[in-house]
Amino acid sequence: MRGLELQAIYVMWLRQMKRFLRFKSRILATFIQPLFFLAIFGSGFRNIEIPGMESDYIFFFAPGIVAMSVMFSSMFAGISILWDKQFGFLQEVLVAPVSRFSIIIGRTLGGATTAIIQGSIILLIIFGFGIPFPTPFGFIMTLLFMVLIAFTAVGFGLVIASKMRDMQSYPIIMNLVIMPLLLVSSAFFPLSNLPKEAFYATLINPLFYMVDGLRGSLIGVDNIYPPLLDFGILLIICLVVMSIGSYLFSKSEV
Repeated sequence: MRGLELQAIYVMWLRQMKRFLRFKSRILATFIQPLFFLAIFGSGFRNIEIPGMESDYIFFFAPGIVAMSVMFSSMFAGISILWDKQFGFLQEVLVAPVSRFSIIIGRTLGGATTAIIQGSIILLIIFGFGIPFPTPFGFIMTLLFMVLIAFTAVGFGLVIASKMRDMQSYPIIMNLVIMPLLLVSSAFFPLSNLPKEAFYATLINPLFYMVDGLRGSLIGVDNIYPPLLDFGILLIICLVVMSIGSYLFSKSEV
């Protein structure tokens, strides 16, 4: 039985990878958006002095771009669930003689893997914009943060997709939730410039710990908390979100 469960995980992972490689437009769109932000915002504000920022703006902005790329790529996992619901594939999978937990693991690994691949490519590209290569420890921490961001975003996508049936509404709901959180995550400007009350309010934003941890690991300045502290908090958030998403998916009706 264990072999059957492992096979189910592998098949679900492989299906996500094949869908990722098949839709070239999705790959292209995922690259164009962060590069557009990096080229326009990074170059446009590069020579502007912003209070509370020690580094060049493009250095400050680059970790937010990596986090944004991984997050938006991971959200496609939720769309694929709704797609499979609509066309009956999910119902066929759920009646297979394997546990729903194996199906969840396979889908999660597939969605996270594609997001990490795209985030890694964006990470290599930003070095071409003059971002210095981090220390070995910083590089390892950067990769670990990308993994946590991917799994957290996939888990959040599971939470939303498990409660929805309308595939067209999913991107609207996700953007409605993600974009405001991204704007106050320190991805675009230092949060130290906010009023004290507003700054404390942003500390409940999971995206803040993603961006702050990546910034501390990647460039080593302008981060508010040490990367290890951000990593610990984000790990707890990831486990909670993945647990909720897995539970709701296992209880969902098709």
